[in-house]
Amino acid sequence: MPYRRADLTSATWRTSSHSNSDGGNCVEVADGLPGLVPVRDSKRPDGPAVVFGTSAWTAFVSDMR
Repeated sequence: MPYRRADLTSATWRTSSHSNSDGGNCVEVADGLPGLVPVRDSKRPDGPAVVFGTSAWTAFVSDMR
């Protein structure tokens, strides 16, 4: 399958519920992109995002619990 860059310009980002309030080690996730879960560092909102497929993200979160 050819690589396709996700358009994240209209993504709505939310901060992880596990992030602390002092601004350190925060991860944001964007919702509403079918089949994709973009993740970025909240301290660098204009920086790069890592985009996971839904099944890969689900497996990652499951393994982290």
